[in-house]
Amino acid sequence: MIQIITQSFKRFFKLEAASGLVLLFSAIVALIISNSELSNFYFNTLEKYIFIGINNFGLKLSIIHWINDVLMAIFFFFVTLEIKREFIQGELSNIKQAMLPIIAAVGGMLVPALIYIFINLGNSQTLNGWAIPSATDIAFSLGVLSLLGKRVPLSLKVFLTALAIIDDLGAIVIIALFYSGDLNIKYLTLMLLAFIILLVINKFNIKKFLPYLIVGIFLWDFTHNSGVHATIAGVLLAMTIPHRKNEKDFSLLIKIEHTISPYVAFGIMPLFAFANAGVSLEGLSISSLLDNVPLGIVLGLFVGKQLGVFIFSYVSIKLKVAQMPNNSNWFNFYGVGILTGIGFTMSLFVGNLAFVENIQYLDGVKIGVLTGSLLSTLTGYFLILLTPNK
Repeated sequence: MIQIITQSFKRFFKLEAASGLVLLFSAIVALIISNSELSNFYFNTLEKYIFIGINNFGLKLSIIHWINDVLMAIFFFFVTLEIKREFIQGELSNIKQAMLPIIAAVGGMLVPALIYIFINLGNSQTLNGWAIPSATDIAFSLGVLSLLGKRVPLSLKVFLTALAIIDDLGAIVIIALFYSGDLNIKYLTLMLLAFIILLVINKFNIKKFLPYLIVGIFLWDFTHNSGVHATIAGVLLAMTIPHRKNEKDFSLLIKIEHTISPYVAFGIMPLFAFANAGVSLEGLSISSLLDNVPLGIVLGLFVGKQLGVFIFSYVSIKLKVAQMPNNSNWFNFYGVGILTGIGFTMSLFVGNLAFVENIQYLDGVKIGVLTGSLLSTLTGYFLILLTPNK
């Protein structure tokens, strides 16, 4: 499928793989603390408000909202930079190369959503979480692949990376379309105006980040007040950062991406995991997992993702619409499909948006995401481990 592997991809894989291990550690620490004598301190601290600004000019948010609305806007900015680069000159720029991960990603988003919807039919409140099991956590999934070393052909690592990037794009679209609040026309207009200014700056091919950053800060504030989720500001800003396909001397997009990637991978994402993975396990039982929300998420991630990815991929390969990744077989390919059920970061994020007005379901979201991701991790890892290389 994909024959040309660039040095930038190899660096990216190493970064994401290491980040996945840090994410795992952060989630485990959060679970331990939230089930210890420090649990009240943990949850109360996340709800404390912090003001940043001067006099009446500034922003006051709880710590959890500083993480989920502000820092995650930077995360989405970074993700969109990756997506833009991949579509301009990366693995997704060639439609023949991109066809398999695109088709697999569609199946991996559609089938889990349908499973969740089927389980939650008749309950309008829980039905709102239909998109939670549709996302793949690229750092976690690549982190697991890194533990398998040379047992996984590089073509499958590229396939998983491309699939997860397309998943992220799908999640961004879903958040923008389905998880926005009541819209404020005034701030929507200001948001559009700020975006147009960014496009003008891009049109003049300005290669200094400061003008984009200044307008981007205003764009975030307008988006935050518009009813559209604030993280979309990061997406819009990234779309305007210049990068030309034949640019040989300097790319502002690549420079920014390389500069902030360590901070996103080893700072923002672990902090998000630590702040959002904490859940009290007191009174947890098998019956708890049979509640509609966690059951829909577990089955969506663990069953829906692997079936959606594999079936859509299998059909497309047999119909010669797409090509099988080089040096792979159906067993390790299926194992990678199971690993796409590691939702974690994006699934938790979508869960927070889906139940922002029904917080009684958030513990079920966390339990479902953690359980589904754990099952996918263990099953995918051991299937690939026990699969002959040839």
